[in-house]
Amino acid sequence: MTAGTGTVAALFRRAFDAEPAGFWRAPGRVNLIGEHTDYNDGFVLPFAIDRATTIALVPRDDDRIRLISTFDEALVESDLAAVAANEFSGWSAYPLGVAWAIGERHPSAQQRGFDLAVDSDVPVGAGLSSSAAIEMAVAVALNDVWGLGLDRTELARIGQRAENVAVGAPTGIMDQSASVFGQQDAAVFLDCRSLEVRQVPLGFDAAGLVLLVVDTRVEHQHATGGYRDRREACERGAAAMGVPALRDLSVDDLPRARQLLDDTTYRRVQHVVTEDARVLESVQALESGDLVRFGELMDASHVSMRDDFEISVPELDAVVEAAQAAGALGARMTGGGFGGCAIALLPADEAEALAADVLQAFSDRGWREPVPFTVVPSDGARAL
Repeated sequence: MTAGTGTVAALFRRAFDAEPAGFWRAPGRVNLIGEHTDYNDGFVLPFAIDRATTIALVPRDDDRIRLISTFDEALVESDLAAVAANEFSGWSAYPLGVAWAIGERHPSAQQRGFDLAVDSDVPVGAGLSSSAAIEMAVAVALNDVWGLGLDRTELARIGQRAENVAVGAPTGIMDQSASVFGQQDAAVFLDCRSLEVRQVPLGFDAAGLVLLVVDTRVEHQHATGGYRDRREACERGAAAMGVPALRDLSVDDLPRARQLLDDTTYRRVQHVVTEDARVLESVQALESGDLVRFGELMDASHVSMRDDFEISVPELDAVVEAAQAAGALGARMTGGGFGGCAIALLPADEAEALAADVLQAFSDRGWREPVPFTVVPSDGARAL
């Protein structure tokens, strides 16, 4: 048995009274910079983290599908006909949505039923892409057991399609791409229009730095209003500016945008346009080893999300303020917003003190206790 598979293996045997054909693992992700740029055809810079979804799966000889997970041990039963009709709900929409998206995008694929067990240590609702971790673990597994031969870009597209249609969350392709293209000690620089990927060495460990994540435990729901409103504002702004997507604007276009757009739409556009510029400059800073400048860009990104895109919350702002007071190189909220996590880049020997400061700040305000932890840039989705 591979290390880290014991829990899901035991669940699989208990639920199905059988041995799995194999184990697959896909990580969550943290986004270093580039928020809400992905669905605007822009640029993002996430990395795969050392928290992941692990699945055990065995293909069946019939069309039946059975699913179980450590977070909901009620057995879910379906079949390929229900999958083809997009008939599923709850957490099963993630794995079944992947099977549906494979069938939609590759009608000639030889699909058959399967038994699947899921375990994950990616926090749910924290903005670390617990959903993409499930989707990509299932995608790489089905790619293997169904003999599809699909490349990683196509697997990311399949995961995004499942998220958009089966789950109903209008997200871009960043999360799935980070989960499949991750590498140790590197970020994934993704052009969300061309889907071109480049790994960017981070060098945090060599510089004595760590990335501290603070899960505020303020939960968000992407499929509900705030995310959708922001996306619609971006689409309105692009249409008014006469471009296919906000990616096609530069900072030099913002004065004209201010004249054409209402204040709210303008500020949404200003965030995306300046955030794209920050991602590009961040890549340059990291590749030249200028971690101080990278930290400054993280700080500027948070201000933009707080003031222009209005997706931060007091808990996220409190983490960022504590990190800056503690001398972090940079700090920002990460993920879709309205809750979830904030991140701080700081010397490794100061992480424990910052975590204590954040816990105290939340306690003083009477907020729910947050969960701080460090993350390490890790390899992407794979068979174990």
